[in-house]
Amino acid sequence: MTDESIRPFRVEVPESEFDELRRRIDATRWPEKENVADITQGVPLATAQELARYWSSDYDMRRFETRFNAFPQFLTEIDGLDIHFIHVKSPHPNALPVIITHGWPGSVVEMFNVIGPLTDPPAYGGDAADAFDVVIPSMPGYGYSAKPSVTGWGPVHIADAWIQLMERLGYSRYVAQGGDWGAQITDVIGSKAPPGLLGIHSNMPGVVPAAVSLALARNVLGAGEPPSGLSPDEQRAYDRLNFLFTKGLGYALEMGNRTQTLYGISDSPVALAAWMLDHDAYSLEDIAQGIHGDPVGNLTPDEVLDNITMTWVTNTGVSSGRLYWENTLGFFDVKGVTVPAAVSVFPRELYQAPRSWTEKAYPNLIYFNEVAAGNHFAAWGQPELYVSEVRAGFRSLR
Repeated sequence: MTDESIRPFRVEVPESEFDELRRRIDATRWPEKENVADITQGVPLATAQELARYWSSDYDMRRFETRFNAFPQFLTEIDGLDIHFIHVKSPHPNALPVIITHGWPGSVVEMFNVIGPLTDPPAYGGDAADAFDVVIPSMPGYGYSAKPSVTGWGPVHIADAWIQLMERLGYSRYVAQGGDWGAQITDVIGSKAPPGLLGIHSNMPGVVPAAVSLALARNVLGAGEPPSGLSPDEQRAYDRLNFLFTKGLGYALEMGNRTQTLYGISDSPVALAAWMLDHDAYSLEDIAQGIHGDPVGNLTPDEVLDNITMTWVTNTGVSSGRLYWENTLGFFDVKGVTVPAAVSVFPRELYQAPRSWTEKAYPNLIYFNEVAAGNHFAAWGQPELYVSEVRAGFRSLR
């Protein structure tokens, strides 16, 4: 029988782990410099070396541990797997419960800076009427959740687990939010429309029409053309997605087909860091700028290294990637969400969802806004904007 107990959890890392991490960083065998002047060949050598230098000599290795342990954390078993989650209750009455799901190569670390403003708005200049109870689980194979030893833990299974988690926590009414994998999982929750789910919010919505997805797939094979009659916003989205599918999904293809082959990211911290930095061109540009001393938004070297260091000490570089192998859904496709939906579009996201597609994908669209700044890592890079959007998106559902 499943143990439905909820057990407190703390992160505790032996000092020997950090000693070994520093030794491996310092022992990195470097390749030659790229022979282009941009990022088209991947993470530049100078960026990787500067991050490694900072990681080994300047970064406080216990910083991520301290940040984790500042929040109430728990483990609970769902379908035979221990799920780690942060659960922060608001001090304000009538707070709206929200379950927030991270993505890859992120983790719950992405959400650390939004927990306070969401749970206690007055302490950050906001209104107590916008308060949330916040639940942030680590996906299976990520961080301090257990690593599945059997197949089957794809986005649909995770969505079912999250529904169970909210029921187990005693929430009879709640909302769900996510970006990246979290957006896909949140969409699936919205399509299942479990009792108590009031609505969803996505900062990377799945709105691409079937005909457009087919054209993009054909274009990857060299035989596609964009559908005719696209509006300027729709054409912009198509062009962004076409670039992503033809030039920017190498990491996803590798993890989706041959995840286990990535032994290097389990053996070398610098290999892991470079693999995690190279998610998409916009984010890499922004993160690299921060590594070289001029952070974009909140993406400082310390923030980035909190996530990478946690992934290293938990040895979840490979296990987190298996979600790509498990996935059977079209990442940007419409998922059939029927509940009220709110959408925030960040300008440097993988693609900017047009309102026309969004209204068709979410027939009960209650909020749509294009914000002024931010990339794929919305909560992490622009926490104030993200908080403002989550508050506005769910305000009518309270």
